[in-house]
Amino acid sequence: MELLKVEDLTFTYPRQARDAGEAAPALEHVSFQVQEGEFIVVCGESGCGKTTLLKLLKRELAPHGEQSGRIWFRGVPQEELSDREAACEIGYVLQNPENQTVTDKVWHELAFGLENMGVPTPVIRRRVAEMACFFGIDDWFRKKTTELSGGQKQLLNLASVMAMQPRLLILDEPTSQLDPIAASDFINTLMKINKDLGLTILLTEHRLEEVFPVADRVFIMDQGRLLLAEPPREAGRDLKQLNGDHKMLLGLPSALRIYHGLDAADAECPLTVRDGRNFLAANYENRIRRLERKPLDAEAEAERPVAMRMKDICFRYERDLPDVLEGVALQVYEGEIVSILGGNGAGKTTLLSVISGVNKPYRGKIEIFGKRIQKYSGKELYTGKLASLPQNPQTVFLKMSVREDYREIQKVMNYSDREMERKIEETAELLGISRLLNRHPYDLSGGEQQKAAIGKILLLQPRFLLLDEPTKGIDAWSKRQLQELLKDLKGQGITVLMVTHDVEFAAGVSDRCGLFFDHEITSLDTPEEFFCNNNYYTTAANRIARQQYDNAVTCEEVIELCRRNGRKPAAGGKTEGEKPGGGRGELADGKRGMRYGA
Repeated sequence: MELLKVEDLTFTYPRQARDAGEAAPALEHVSFQVQEGEFIVVCGESGCGKTTLLKLLKRELAPHGEQSGRIWFRGVPQEELSDREAACEIGYVLQNPENQTVTDKVWHELAFGLENMGVPTPVIRRRVAEMACFFGIDDWFRKKTTELSGGQKQLLNLASVMAMQPRLLILDEPTSQLDPIAASDFINTLMKINKDLGLTILLTEHRLEEVFPVADRVFIMDQGRLLLAEPPREAGRDLKQLNGDHKMLLGLPSALRIYHGLDAADAECPLTVRDGRNFLAANYENRIRRLERKPLDAEAEAERPVAMRMKDICFRYERDLPDVLEGVALQVYEGEIVSILGGNGAGKTTLLSVISGVNKPYRGKIEIFGKRIQKYSGKELYTGKLASLPQNPQTVFLKMSVREDYREIQKVMNYSDREMERKIEETAELLGISRLLNRHPYDLSGGEQQKAAIGKILLLQPRFLLLDEPTKGIDAWSKRQLQELLKDLKGQGITVLMVTHDVEFAAGVSDRCGLFFDHEITSLDTPEEFFCNNNYYTTAANRIARQQYDNAVTCEEVIELCRRNGRKPAAGGKTEGEKPGGGRGELADGKRGMRYGA
């Protein structure tokens, strides 16, 4: 039964049109249908129109602009839905849980929507109790919402929406701020809701490792158009055949990326870690099990200049609260990239705030470039030495356009007008955001805001860079560009200390990785040692390959080892060589896949 129908939907933001000097649609001729009980994953580059599409489906959140086309819900035009139907039957979970939490207590948050709908008190109590039990909220039912971790807040938002008993649940990148374990738990909860309750789910995500394989269909968007709308296995295969260089290929699950990287089109297309393991075992030898790496020279490391040294750091937010940091010690060398991983609420962001001087520890000492942090006077520390990217990129912006915000750096760095303009253009070109310079920062998508915020930080030309979740909301192609940028900065002697939940990004860019747990950094080692010895804080590529190869961490490393080992002999006794090229053109069955507006 058809639940949702979108027909020839086109939408243009008014500010976007003025900046471009012409109509520049955020969505263009988008058409699709969603059946009752389907699980749909919408993916694409940052700024491709995913969030715009979802907000247009929720009437109360629809942005202002020029819109054409029609939207039907349960056979009724969207504009003819009653206020109660629109509010209750279409649930929406925002990307940032802070923006959706409106009350001070967990129990009140669960009841808030029902109270506004005038639901009788006995019914409210029953539904709230049911949701608290189903989502495992009963242990923190009486807590303040301010005391919850990021994962708990996002789960509370989902439970609050589910208490309204919606027919359609829309989620905009709900796991972007969650650690790998919390993200996995959240996705498993969505799968349970979809299977057990038959709830229709429409979800946008950049982290596709877990949601892509479980979807009934995947919608791949490209520059405001719907490029593909197919089951995940077909979508993963067809995207390569439609465009072998498409940027979204980098965002596909690791099993698919390895499959495409090896051009093994004659084998069955894998989706999950289990599929990937079976694919490797069935098709590739493992005579060569390890990649040769240059061993770490401990003596040479000890002689390197130190960018930041902290010892015995203790910090708490209030005198009567427990320590967030307890005896933390960390040493970061000049010209290296260090990533800190860990669960939500562990204290990683607090660690960065203490290093940057925003919060002061009550015990311990911190040295930056050999000088105690207290010895820096005025703005000395923040002029050409240290810069910090906060977790929420919106806090970086103060002006009406990105360009105006960038010009504020001139006051700090004493650039001439001409030099400032040159640096703005160079930075925007480097990050691929030249077209965003005249846009209001709050009109940008989450990923675009993140890239624009990184650009402002880079204009300060720091020698020591602190990054808090730099890949949040960013598509896979932009992550690859950021990865190359950080490596270039490292080559210039710039030091980077990064807090991230993105294990794939950390594995690809870091010199050392550490795990923050129990108020301190419990381990700090090379990516190979760190990820190959973890089960959860590791990459999907490592999970796929660890039974076949010993030290492959990234998809590129798995592909390299497969190529060195070669294909296994086929059933007829012949060894099949790998097919060159990306395999564009028609599919095996002569079809091109379902494309809209392509």
